[in-house]
Amino acid sequence: MNFNTSNQSKSPTATVAQEVVLRAKKVSIFYGSSLAVREVSLDIPRNQITAFIGPSGCGKSTLLRCFNRLNDLIPGARVEGDVTFNGINLYNDKVDPVQVRRRIGMVFQKPNPFPKSIYDNITFGAKLNGYRDNLDELVEKSLRRAALWDEVKDKLKESGLSLSGGQQQRLCIARAIAIEPQVVLMDEPASALDPISTQKIEELLRELRENYTIVIVTHNMQQASRVSDMTAFFNAEATEKGARVGYLVEYDETEKIFSNPAQEYTKDYVTGRFG
Repeated sequence: MNFNTSNQSKSPTATVAQEVVLRAKKVSIFYGSSLAVREVSLDIPRNQITAFIGPSGCGKSTLLRCFNRLNDLIPGARVEGDVTFNGINLYNDKVDPVQVRRRIGMVFQKPNPFPKSIYDNITFGAKLNGYRDNLDELVEKSLRRAALWDEVKDKLKESGLSLSGGQQQRLCIARAIAIEPQVVLMDEPASALDPISTQKIEELLRELRENYTIVIVTHNMQQASRVSDMTAFFNAEATEKGARVGYLVEYDETEKIFSNPAQEYTKDYVTGRFG
């Protein structure tokens, strides 16, 4: 199925010029018989940074993973509702999850470079996907976009594991964008980093927005307010059996979420009254 075929619609919470890249409509996510996320509906606009915030256990990362079908890898996990990418149902039987993950990349909380050279970290996915152009140019372009080229250009044959934590995370971002995704999902990409490395990651996110749609999960509300254009606030409630079920409280432009939210729960969370 061709993921380049665009059938975008306008987001009701976005400006007129913004197009919807990812859409969740009444999405519920289960692990076995246990409901983890309940009926989430939201639109992710193109070339914007969307932040998912909320307390632990409210389903932020679970929802994030459903956008590139990583939950498929968890036994017993299933998704109900509609998840679309450029208007295409990602859970259609004809859709190849591997192709989904090529178009919708992922950067995890803990930097996880392959135990290979910096060069091979960048080219690995491209080769796997049949890339036939100049690999040297691909490596330089990807590392430049990840603001890492000047720091590693003279040691491309050294192990990616030899880099600092912040450099490793930028290497993972470079690796993700080397296969030319349209969307990059990031699950707390700076939570394991020092303040200086975190600042570099945030600066990088703002630059990457020019070419990619970014969805980021973060526990750091200041980070969400600094880097994102849209913010979704999630909360969780306990079931009779004591399990926690995540749900979307409010989704709007970041400035509004942090300065004039519509929901009292949101106001309490962003002002530090709970969470």
